Amino acid sequence: MTFDSALLSLNVELKGPVAEVRLIGPSKGNAMGPDFWTELPRVFEALGADDEVRAILLYGSGGTFSYGLDLPAMQPVFAPLLESRGTDARLRSSFRRQIQELQDAVSSVARCGKPVIAAVEGWCIGGGVDVISAADIRIASPGATFSIREVRVGIVADLGSLQRLPAIIGAGATRHLALTGEDFTAQRAHELGLVTELADDVVARGRELAARIAANPPLVVQGVKRVLDQGAEQAVQTGLDYVQVWNTAFLPSRDFAEATRAFAERRPAVFTGD
Repeated sequence: MTFDSALLSLNVELKGPVAEVRLIGPSKGNAMGPDFWTELPRVFEALGADDEVRAILLYGSGGTFSYGLDLPAMQPVFAPLLESRGTDARLRSSFRRQIQELQDAVSSVARCGKPVIAAVEGWCIGGGVDVISAADIRIASPGATFSIREVRVGIVADLGSLQRLPAIIGAGATRHLALTGEDFTAQRAHELGLVTELADDVVARGRELAARIAANPPLVVQGVKRVLDQGAEQAVQTGLDYVQVWNTAFLPSRDFAEATRAFAERRPAVFTGD
């Protein structure tokens, strides 16, 4: 299996039975723009179907995992609904389908039949947390920083964190982090169980873990993953469907418009509840 040079946001390298998927931008901090959302499911579906691949290592380039959603690059997705103030049913329906496509891109990581190890260094914000939440194993460097930051930019997180994190770190910790949007350290992520291990060279450690998994009987490994996932998919999908409807109705608000302006102007946002 090969991927052509048309991939713009990801680099895929096969090293024996381990596939390494590296976020490469093109936006600063591996922010997730249109290319990422198109390429992520394409890559993970292909790797899941490749019998030679037994484990996948996912990590970011440039010393960071991801700054999350690339708001400027994704502006064309939001702009029509914001301009209509959510009054156009056709636009709302189209916007819901777009949310679903982004959700499906993240879920391609969870659906992949091969175990996925996310190795995090630097920043892992918003959409970055959505993606690692869909992985099977998460490890981090001691200097990594995490944030479920959507609440600070006027968005209910809608790509999987709110659905998957309660089973990983508990409902209480998920509520705390999602409602405050605060940054938290790798040490705290380890204490909560979001990451199972801290390593100075997190990519090297990820490679060790991937090789160990790949050395086990592949059908048994895939069976372990499927058994652990059994029953969880329906609950996650129900939550994803619900937040599609919520954000379709409430995202086109003055507060979200203020958040996007404040982001562009590099100033604190002032929210009014409108």
